[in-house]
Amino acid sequence: MLTVLALHAGRTVSWDTLVTELWPDKDLANSRNALHANTVRLRKLLESWELDEHPNDVVVTANNSYLLALPPESTDAARFLRLASQGSELLREDPARAGEVLNEALRLWRGPALLDAGEGLLCRSTAAQLEERLMTLREDLVMVKLHTGGEREVIADLQELVVAHPGRERFSEQLMIALYRCGRQSEALDVYQRTRAWLVNELGLDVGRSLRELYQSVLAQDPVLDARA
Repeated sequence: MLTVLALHAGRTVSWDTLVTELWPDKDLANSRNALHANTVRLRKLLESWELDEHPNDVVVTANNSYLLALPPESTDAARFLRLASQGSELLREDPARAGEVLNEALRLWRGPALLDAGEGLLCRSTAAQLEERLMTLREDLVMVKLHTGGEREVIADLQELVVAHPGRERFSEQLMIALYRCGRQSEALDVYQRTRAWLVNELGLDVGRSLRELYQSVLAQDPVLDARA
């Protein structure tokens, strides 16, 4: 319950939404009583944390809804998303600063998103969104290195990421660029072939246009591959 309210910090969440989220596979005879019991337990938990505010002022009842009366940025998830977005926006104009902001966001990550938060649709979908944002953040962090001459520093990490996420072509592209810039053209081409083979064999798909064009650029030793801007 705390997770659902925290994801909507500062906004009301209807009783019906909470019941559906907390007991997605159950048809409770008296869902309102069950929800009230959960609220009592939650307030007792908050009381044990010795917050400055009284628990009744933190978990507020209002119009058949509950409200967690805290600023949205009181959660790591909200701060993570804000910093990840800021870092992405800074990437081209100030990659060094972008790296600082993105790493600050990454330090907020402490394991699988919303671990033990339950099987409700809202928690599961939000966890998936956060995990996806983590992947794009890691792509952005690699781009910081590629923009600032740190190709050698990211090769090992990218090799692990390509193995862990073989269908994520962006990691393959970044690894190919890093290898090429380090004078390892044949290895860059091998990355393409392995990625293509996995997509064909596992998903029945060919690689996307961006990866195909990069492959041709590596074959042609296109000078644009050395451009870091």
